[in-house]
Amino acid sequence: MKSVAFRIICRVLIASLFAMSFQSAMAGMIGTDQAVAAASTQAERAALINALSRSDVASQLQSQGVDPAAAKARVASMTDQEVTMLAGKIDSLPAGASSGTGWAIAIVAVLVIWYFWK
Repeated sequence: MKSVAFRIICRVLIASLFAMSFQSAMAGMIGTDQAVAAASTQAERAALINALSRSDVASQLQSQGVDPAAAKARVASMTDQEVTMLAGKIDSLPAGASSGTGWAIAIVAVLVIWYFWK
């Protein structure tokens, strides 16, 4: 009786070993550029999500009728290429609004020169 159970267990194990041998795993080396690209994409995705977490950005999104949580979910579901493109567009935007400080300085300089020129 013991030998019959032993034979059945052996046959099941042999069959399972044959079934597992058809599943092969492939491992290969990846280049440094691929590893850096993956890391930079994750950093860009995190920066976009952090930007959406800011209170001023969240208030602007809400004023446009967009839920900030939905915007974060959309950024999380973007492909790596889309994240890189969006981060590049955001990086190319001006840092602040256009102010009249430069014009005010130019007008004051012209007035000072005109006053002393007379």
